Amino acid sequence: MDILFSSWDTLFRIVLFTICGYFALVIILRTTGQRTLAKLNAFDFIITIAIGSTLASFILSSNTTIIDGITALGSLVGLQLLVSFLTVRSDFIKKAVKNEPELLYYKGDYLKDNMKKVRIVREEIEQSIRGQGFLSDKNVDAVILETDGRLSVISKVNYERELPKQGSLEKHIKKE
Repeated sequence: MDILFSSWDTLFRIVLFTICGYFALVIILRTTGQRTLAKLNAFDFIITIAIGSTLASFILSSNTTIIDGITALGSLVGLQLLVSFLTVRSDFIKKAVKNEPELLYYKGDYLKDNMKKVRIVREEIEQSIRGQGFLSDKNVDAVILETDGRLSVISKVNYERELPKQGSLEKHIKKE
């Protein structure tokens, strides 16, 4: 019978810890600002997984106290904030934590070296182009893999209008 039900005390503890963990996490995330909830880069993704795992362990482990769980959650969010703070101030940390945007398609050319480097195939780029409402790549000047994993599609009209603000993309082209 222990497989289906252990005790009312265990269920009460799980409900109590779930409520405490949930509200503690909401308060921690709200007080640390929007950066914690922004689009994910690799480090943010790892922290998100770790927070989820920690919350689950906190809720289900009978050896963990409420203070232990809240401390663990706060430590992970604090680590994320520390790395974000250091990333803004140190190029070394920034390079270690964040990827650079990668140009994958430019003015009719699929940049195979760049595509191979980030492990994206032509069909994925074409899918992204179609997802932006284009039937083909004829009206597209560039496709860029952003640091959060999204593919940005720059149409010929938009690209020409935005070029003075964004700077030149030519430095990212590695033709075969």
